[in-house]
Amino acid sequence: MSDTPERSLSRGQTIVLVATAVPMVAFGGLGAVGTYSNITSVFHRSATALGVVAAGEGATLVLALVLVGLTMLGQSAPAAVRIGLWTLPAVASLTGAAVAKTVTEAVVFAVTPMAMCVSAEGMGLLARRIVVYRTGVDAEAQRRNAAVMQRLAYHRARAANHPDEKARNGSELESWKLAKKVGAGDALLGANLVDVQRGRLTDGADAALAGMFVLPVTPVTPSAHGVTDAPAPLAVEGTDEEGVTPPVTGVTPPVTEEDTQVTPELETVPPEGVTPVTLPAELPVTLEEIAAVAGVPTPVVGEPLSDEQLVVVLRHLRYTDDPPLSYRQAVAAFREAGFVGGEQRIRRAWGSLMSHEESGA
Repeated sequence: MSDTPERSLSRGQTIVLVATAVPMVAFGGLGAVGTYSNITSVFHRSATALGVVAAGEGATLVLALVLVGLTMLGQSAPAAVRIGLWTLPAVASLTGAAVAKTVTEAVVFAVTPMAMCVSAEGMGLLARRIVVYRTGVDAEAQRRNAAVMQRLAYHRARAANHPDEKARNGSELESWKLAKKVGAGDALLGANLVDVQRGRLTDGADAALAGMFVLPVTPVTPSAHGVTDAPAPLAVEGTDEEGVTPPVTGVTPPVTEEDTQVTPELETVPPEGVTPVTLPAELPVTLEEIAAVAGVPTPVVGEPLSDEQLVVVLRHLRYTDDPPLSYRQAVAAFREAGFVGGEQRIRRAWGSLMSHEESGA
């Protein structure tokens, strides 16, 4: 089934369609009256004329009503109905031409029944288009495409696995002939393909313009991506008022041979400069941590992302290297990582990220 929402006909459309259908029915009826008059002029019997009209225009009218009814129900018409819509008027035309006395009458008698044929086909086509407009489903096109695909599948399998080489070659040629018919006459398929190509062209043009008009990136302070400044040198307790560090004394207890400790002697240790202590750099911030700070679910590869999640992913990718990645590099990393997002949405998210960086947020 189609995902297209069902639409209703407007009042103006309904009036125009009714005004279009009335002449079809009227001229089909006039064709039947003309056939009746033609046959009566030859046989001078109304019963015979009515039989010819019933066999030609009457049967065609029945098939036309069946076609319209099936179409309005969203179903395709059987082949017998479609063939009968042309065969029965043709038989009536041949009958009129056969009973005519002159060539002129033969031409007139042969043309008259075609009015009912055209009216029936016109009503069926109009009903079909109404259903397609309202529901988005073209049952007739689906029937044709299904038949073509079934034959195509058969010939592809036959071309690949049939033991006879001649049969394989014949199916290979038939497959290429059938490939030309796939989707033929399907207006919805054509519209969908146009939409797909329009989206691709839009993304390509957007990417080209983004590369041409991207603004220079303002340098970011180290604190923006998790790097902390080195701490100041540690102060040593006991420094005197003049800033001189007093000597540090250590106790070296000499030991005698009898393992008796004697009076310790004080050993003076010369003062040394204090070496500044640099704390180890922080671990890189993970995508989960950035998402938690932003208050959004962690972005998942392959799934559609919200605008906030796009900003989180771009922020994470931008600072995976030093210096930070540019727009093109970030987009390339975004695609390579497998994240999903349209080019236009990515560019908007990048602009939001840049505005936050420039404002110091």
